[in-house]
Amino acid sequence: MEKVFAVSAPGLEPFTAQELRELGLLASASASTAEVQSSPAGADDEGGGIEFEGDLSAIYRANLWLRTASRVLVRLGEFHAAAFSELRKKAGRLAWERYLAPGQPVALRVTCRKSRLYHENAVAERIAGAIGDRLNRPPPMAKFDEKAEEEPPQLIIVRIVNDHCTISVDSSGALLHRRGYRQAIAKAPLRETLAAGMIMASGWDRASPLIDPFCGSGTIPIEAALMVRGIAPGRARRFAFMHWPGFDPVLWKTLLAESERRLRAEIPKIAASDRDAGAIRMARANAERAGVAEAIEFSCRAVSAIEPTGTGWVVTNPPYGLRVSANKDLRNLYAQFGNVLRAGCPGWHIALLCSDLRLLGQMGMRLDSSLSVDNGGITVRLARGIVEG
Repeated sequence: MEKVFAVSAPGLEPFTAQELRELGLLASASASTAEVQSSPAGADDEGGGIEFEGDLSAIYRANLWLRTASRVLVRLGEFHAAAFSELRKKAGRLAWERYLAPGQPVALRVTCRKSRLYHENAVAERIAGAIGDRLNRPPPMAKFDEKAEEEPPQLIIVRIVNDHCTISVDSSGALLHRRGYRQAIAKAPLRETLAAGMIMASGWDRASPLIDPFCGSGTIPIEAALMVRGIAPGRARRFAFMHWPGFDPVLWKTLLAESERRLRAEIPKIAASDRDAGAIRMARANAERAGVAEAIEFSCRAVSAIEPTGTGWVVTNPPYGLRVSANKDLRNLYAQFGNVLRAGCPGWHIALLCSDLRLLGQMGMRLDSSLSVDNGGITVRLARGIVEG
């Protein structure tokens, strides 16, 4: 069994823990403060995450199914290191051959804090030397570009805090929010992992209607459709573990086949709208690539024209000034949105992102905005509540 760490953006850790429980990878009583970490040793400064134990199947399944995690790391080793000679010697004892095939490019990401070994480039040099010592050949070094279209090199994450060194191997490759469907992007894109987290945080029962009146490029409704249809978010992409010497293609194909058997045809109404016709075209194209276009009702309309029926959930990411036309006065938009909800959606659940509590106040609704999340480097509030008529 390996120690595994699912990295999550700040604020999303509880939802990643929930997913791991549903996958049977985390005990139902777990994910207490022992497993949920907000500043993990071995993470790569993208946030916190959840630690669990598992075999190859667990690593593959976590990458295939996790909707809110950004990476899945495997702990290669942990040890005390207060000198460069000690670092190289102990790192050289680790089983690098399990994860690095001959000629596989390697990228090192090093963080040092409150330690005698504080020079990150020097630490990287010693780790590269230790890999060469173990494998009898120096690894080809490369840079890890998160935005590159081609498959990235094998990422090794080294973190030294208080002279304690943790070395982790990334099993994911490209960040897990890169599902492969979002090629058309609106002006203020929302990461797929955060969209999935919003839906989970909203408490959506996956049986009632869900609408997004500011859908942009469609990330929220697409993630909702993937979720309710039981489509694995990682089914159509490649992962770093596929280049490991011990990769088991038969096991991977078995897990893919199992995921196909979990598909569901019956889904509730999911509606997506935006006043921008170009955004709706992009959203439809993205939904087509995701294989859920038939599950979403798209329409070009202003928020004042939405026509909800019955009861359900509104999950949305309205403009909040930091990303789109920052000089616009959005107070009227939020006031109008609140009026529309009270008039047409009494009893509906609502979840929305906003960076400015003053804008939320314009809605005239009681919202719980205690949950902070990270949206592309911007700290925003995920506000939730029930619409009162």
